[in-house]
Amino acid sequence: MKHLMWLLKWMLKAAIFFTLFAFALNNQHDGTLRFFFGTQWRAPQVLIVLSTFAVGVVVGALGMVPHWWKQRRSANAAPASAHGL
Repeated sequence: MKHLMWLLKWMLKAAIFFTLFAFALNNQHDGTLRFFFGTQWRAPQVLIVLSTFAVGVVVGALGMVPHWWKQRRSANAAPASAHGL
């Protein structure tokens, strides 16, 4: 059973990889991203999409930082007996 789950996970990862690889191969045309004041960036479409995704991940993680800090402070403030020590 454990081997079957490992195999299914590996197959899912391979399917995701090949899907993203096919996406990258099919989107090699140049695209133009226009910013303010006439600034523009010309790059392959796949690079534009992946960099936009990466910026979204970073912004989302930075938005979670205050919540993480608050949880960490409350965990450090809890008495040691509450942690089962």
